[in-house]
Amino acid sequence: MRVGLVANPFSARDIRRVIANAASLQITDRANIVLRVLACLGACGVSEVLAMPERGGIRAHVERGIERARNTGDERFAPVRHLDFPVTGTVEDTRRAVRAMVAEGVSAIVVLGGDGTHRAVAMDCGRIPIACVSTGTNNAFPDHREPTVTGLATGLAVTGQVPPEVAYAANKRLLVSINETEHHPALVDVALVAERVVGARALWRPESLRELYVTFADPSVIGLSAIAGFLDPVGRREPEGVMVDIAPLPADASRPDTSPAVRIDVPIAPGWLRTIGVRSWSRLAPGASRVPRLRAGMIALDGEREVGFGEDDDVRIVLEPDAVRTVDVEACMDYAARNGLFRRDERRALGAGRPAGE
Repeated sequence: MRVGLVANPFSARDIRRVIANAASLQITDRANIVLRVLACLGACGVSEVLAMPERGGIRAHVERGIERARNTGDERFAPVRHLDFPVTGTVEDTRRAVRAMVAEGVSAIVVLGGDGTHRAVAMDCGRIPIACVSTGTNNAFPDHREPTVTGLATGLAVTGQVPPEVAYAANKRLLVSINETEHHPALVDVALVAERVVGARALWRPESLRELYVTFADPSVIGLSAIAGFLDPVGRREPEGVMVDIAPLPADASRPDTSPAVRIDVPIAPGWLRTIGVRSWSRLAPGASRVPRLRAGMIALDGEREVGFGEDDDVRIVLEPDAVRTVDVEACMDYAARNGLFRRDERRALGAGRPAGE
């Protein structure tokens, strides 16, 4: 049984780390997370882990940790094999690694990163489930959870100890189509900005923001999707999304039609609250195509500017249900507890009857 591992050494290094009060996750911390996941995958019986190659130093720390354990007779870690291809230090490393993992038949892919890294994995993983570990700047898609638990849930899922109908959850995504030839997916949000230059890829200044589309609207996360979360909360498992029409601030007194109906203070990056003007908001129905009101600008996908469009371009945005599968960690652990997957009934083995509570 094989599991893929994508550990992005460069996540959480965008401009939002400079302007916001975000913690910085060091390479040793990322390596320790990988070791915790490997220990749990090994305990569940995973036979091999295929890891993405990288130049950030995670591999060296992980290999030292495994070797130290081995020297003391500790063989708890699942065997790791690093994929072999030239490293570019770009998102293409992630995408190429995922394609190789899919070709080798992994049952799930554990991902260490933020929204951008998870989006890159989801672009090529097809129906293979993603197990999310939050290590980015804005982490709306990956839940904040101890990686040990994520590793355990993933191991139980891929080895069949938790049935697939319990172990895996369906997730929505947004798909942006330009002239029916370009297709750009997003796991959390699509933002339309009036600027026509990329600049810093991370979108952290709200002045140019004009429209926002989100797959779910959770007021407990940070990032652009929090704008919708503060207006109309919609859960990950609910079928709909939310569209928000942004009114730039300060308001133009000469154009009352552009004035905001409400203003909200939203954390769009760690510790970075900004006032957002909102003209209106509405629900997005699954499968329904929306044509943006903005006729030219840039499109940001999951918080990062990606592609420009002009007045002659036909841009459409659609919410797709059941587009990406993830390991449902809570459901896996609940099933494991209720079905005694972590228990050893020692007294029963000795003929002493059933343990208390059964």
